[in-house]
Amino acid sequence: MTQRQALEQSIRSLGGTWDTGRAVTALRDAGYGEGDRRQQEKRARQVLRDIAEAGLIVKADPDSATYRVVEQ
Repeated sequence: MTQRQALEQSIRSLGGTWDTGRAVTALRDAGYGEGDRRQQEKRARQVLRDIAEAGLIVKADPDSATYRVVEQ
């Protein structure tokens, strides 16, 4: 399972609003916790952007890395 797949699975099962901290925790719980906090946050923001491009989540706040699940 890739980082993106792991985070997508968490987002689909938990729903709600996702920010960098929540994404870092979900990725760490899925076994992707390598690196220091800054590296983990950078990776989490990239994965969130990738998932947003796929249409599962959208930015809730244009000035921060906060996303919400798109209602299906």
